[in-house]
Amino acid sequence: MKPMPLAFAAVALAYLIWRWRKLETESKGIVILLVAGLAVYGTGLVHIPNLETALEDLGGSLGAWTYLLVGAMAFAETGAFLGFVAPGEFTVLFGGLVAGQGKIDVIPLLAIVWACAVAGDVTSYVLGRRLGRAFLVKHGAKVKITEERLGQVEGFFERRGVATILIGRFLGLVRPLAPFLAGSTRMPFRRFFPVDVIAAGAWSTTFVLIGYIFWHSFDKVVDIAHKGAFALGGTVTVVVAAIVIYRQLREEENRRQIAAWLETQGERPLLRPLARVVRWLWRHWLVPVGRLLSGPARFAYNRLTPGDLGLELTTLLAAVAVGSFAFAGYIIVLHDVVLTTGDARVLGWADDLRSAAVVDVAKVVTWLGSISVIAPMVGVAASYLLARRRGLEAGVLVAGLLLTILAVHVTKGAMDRPRPLGSLVDTDGSSFPSAHAAYASAWVAVALALTWRAGRARSAALVTAAVVLTAIVGATRLYLRAHYLSDVLAGFGLAAAIFGICAMVALILDFMRHNGREAQT
Repeated sequence: MKPMPLAFAAVALAYLIWRWRKLETESKGIVILLVAGLAVYGTGLVHIPNLETALEDLGGSLGAWTYLLVGAMAFAETGAFLGFVAPGEFTVLFGGLVAGQGKIDVIPLLAIVWACAVAGDVTSYVLGRRLGRAFLVKHGAKVKITEERLGQVEGFFERRGVATILIGRFLGLVRPLAPFLAGSTRMPFRRFFPVDVIAAGAWSTTFVLIGYIFWHSFDKVVDIAHKGAFALGGTVTVVVAAIVIYRQLREEENRRQIAAWLETQGERPLLRPLARVVRWLWRHWLVPVGRLLSGPARFAYNRLTPGDLGLELTTLLAAVAVGSFAFAGYIIVLHDVVLTTGDARVLGWADDLRSAAVVDVAKVVTWLGSISVIAPMVGVAASYLLARRRGLEAGVLVAGLLLTILAVHVTKGAMDRPRPLGSLVDTDGSSFPSAHAAYASAWVAVALALTWRAGRARSAALVTAAVVLTAIVGATRLYLRAHYLSDVLAGFGLAAAIFGICAMVALILDFMRHNGREAQT
């Protein structure tokens, strides 16, 4: 017995009974099939084979045809609106699993999934552009899309189109429709395409690498991914519902109508006792708590809305989330396996590409990630920022580096992972995580701190150079057999999470400080 499917079946059945007279025949049939399917699955009458075993067998049978299958599904999800029937995360995760088994290469898979996802989105966008507003007006009434609502959607895409494309790519119900709406509402292609490329790349990379890294526990990963997508979708739904309710309650006339309706319902004999309790709770608890939380809630909404400080904080939240995921994920994986597939493969590549001249260069470059270089560099950058009266940025650099050093040493002691055999540089202590990779991330943090208030071109150039340098330092640790790939990626993830948290605290303090000054004036 599975309680969750049975609970959903009961809810769907209650909805069917409640709306029976108002539902069309097609809708009734869909709900009946849904209830029957959930009931059969929940009672255990249908035996589902082991997912991991089945997928391993399928991956071995498909081989290189996996590229075609995964790419076609990534395209069809938005290009043919197949995502309403079969969300594409599962297929992309499956492609990563086959790559993890060594049957296909992960880099070409990433490129194919990314390109096909973008192609599907562009196809959907073009369809929306060609069919356009008239198509939605003509057929939209069937799904409650009126002229007024269409105008609201057009205004929303004008204001929040970028956020919809970025976030909607990770929401199964939004992803198939967002590009079509972007086209039908005349969102400029020059604005849509760059954002879509970024969103599709982030989505493709995330799910391919999840399947690739955790292919030994693929059934658990699929379950976690589905729960994560459900949680994200639920959170967005709650936030959108809260915004709609808030906007409705801002109008005094709407508040009066709701209050009158509640008073009428409260006078019914059966509801009168409950109404007394609700009124007491409303006056003595809900209203005071609402007033207390309205300020922080408004602050959180404004900060998480893309634009100005909100976009900066949203970006940092993403960095913290990805970094924490990479770091914690490798800790979990390395409790079950000695080496990941990526660890062994990358060390093999390093051995194949090794030459005496490159080894000498790598030994010099890897030194740029040592604490003897990073600590003075951060000290100089922090001193410069203090001289420019930018103490928060200086504090982020110093606190981030100190916390990173502490976290690296604590994790090394807890993991105690042996180093790769045949290291070409002097090493000591645990291999996990890579201290050089974690410390080298300070180059990126310094570049961001120095260019936070600089021009976009200058910021992009300096930050890009810092990212490239950090990546090269991490690559030298692999090339010199000082670390495994999982050590380096975990080091990057740990540093990104710590520096991101410190920067988030600084952003909030800076916002509160400026608000205090404005209030005084």
